[in-house]
Amino acid sequence: MTTTLSEADSKAVLSGFGVKFLPEALVVSPAEAIAFARDFASPMALKLCGSNIAHKSERGLVHLGVVGTDAVSRSCQELLDAARPEDNVTGVLIAPMATGLREFIAGIAVDPVFGPTVVFGLGGVLAEAIADVTVRLAPLRRHDAVDMVQSLRTQSLFGPFRGEPEVDIDAVADLLCALSFAASEIDALLSIGLN
Repeated sequence: MTTTLSEADSKAVLSGFGVKFLPEALVVSPAEAIAFARDFASPMALKLCGSNIAHKSERGLVHLGVVGTDAVSRSCQELLDAARPEDNVTGVLIAPMATGLREFIAGIAVDPVFGPTVVFGLGGVLAEAIADVTVRLAPLRRHDAVDMVQSLRTQSLFGPFRGEPEVDIDAVADLLCALSFAASEIDALLSIGLN
C-alpha cells in the first residue's frame, strides 16, 4: 500500500535530513492564521494541507500574495471550507512568501531498475516547455550536486537576473545533497518534488 504524506508531514521528514524551508505553521482556524501572520511583514501563502491532496493548484487550494488580517482570515476560512472528506485535511499551511523571478525544481524519483535518483531543473510555468532537467543516481557527492547545476542549458538564469543576485550554487548543492541523503535513508520512498 502506498502512503502519501501531507506537505507539512513531508517537510518535517525532510527537515531531519537537512532540507531547509521558510518558517510556516499548520493552523486550524483563521485566528491561528492571523496570529502567525502578524510576525511577518511580507505577503503570505496559504495552502490547504492533507495527505490526499496532491494537486492543490488545480482545485484552487493555494492562495498567494495574501496581505492583511482580514485577507488572511478570509483566505484561511475559504480553504477550510473547500476541504472534501477524502482530502484527509490536517489544516492550512501558512508561510511568508518567497520572492524571486526564477523557479527551480528538485526532487527524488525511484527508478525501478537503478534505484533512487536526484532530479534538478528549471521549474515554474515554463518547466514543461523548456524541459531543462538533470538526473543523477543517489547517493550524490558534493561535486555531483554542483555538476547537476552546471549541466543545465539555462545557465544564464543562475547569474544576476533582472535585478536579482546570482543563485547561491552552494545552497542548491546543499539541497541536492540533503535530498540524496533522504533518498538513501527513507525505506520504500517513491518520489519527492520541491519547487
